Amino acid sequence: MTAAPSTLVIACGAIAREVIAITRANRWSHVDVTCLPAELHNRPEKIPGAVQDKIRSLRARYDHLFVAYADCGTGGLLDTVLQEEGVERIDGAHCYEFYAGSAAFAEMAEEELGTFYLTDFLLRHFDRLVIRGLGIDRHPQLLQEYFGHYRKLVYLAQAPVPEAYAQAQNAADRLGLRCEIKLTGYGELATSLGRAQQAFSRPPATGHTQVIQWQN
Repeated sequence: MTAAPSTLVIACGAIAREVIAITRANRWSHVDVTCLPAELHNRPEKIPGAVQDKIRSLRARYDHLFVAYADCGTGGLLDTVLQEEGVERIDGAHCYEFYAGSAAFAEMAEEELGTFYLTDFLLRHFDRLVIRGLGIDRHPQLLQEYFGHYRKLVYLAQAPVPEAYAQAQNAADRLGLRCEIKLTGYGELATSLGRAQQAFSRPPATGHTQVIQWQN
């Protein structure tokens, strides 16, 4: 049996656990995952350069590359880099969209613009990233400044642990928001990775890194 082409997934650290879970569930032993720090989301202008550095430093080791990022606040700059490098990414503006599904997320956003979203990752690190990260623990008055215009917290659950729902409610209570929980699973993240693997399994037309295109 011919070995599957080697693939490197360059992922955001905030979805690393989910990407690895998908590769293991599908037994993609030919797929490696490397991650960039989730904290880059605090400086999204740095994401394109960091992704490009990863691509250029590692692409010679693999047959194919795929980037597990959405636009993530880069304002199209990530797409400019990926077009230059000939590498595809997950469709969508951010991880909330590809977890919930584009249509479902658009519906949620239209229903209530003042919605604060949590994923499994953000829920696990709620204190560090939200309470301490925004300085609310030191300056409680910032709570109203940051969250006064929000009305609802939506926890988009990928693979929740038993205590996750209570933690989500607690997070909502601390922010003064009503809580809603939606079990999304891996959503379009799993779909995108699956489509990439299907495309990569077909022999490329040239000896260069294969570029794939699709619409979710």
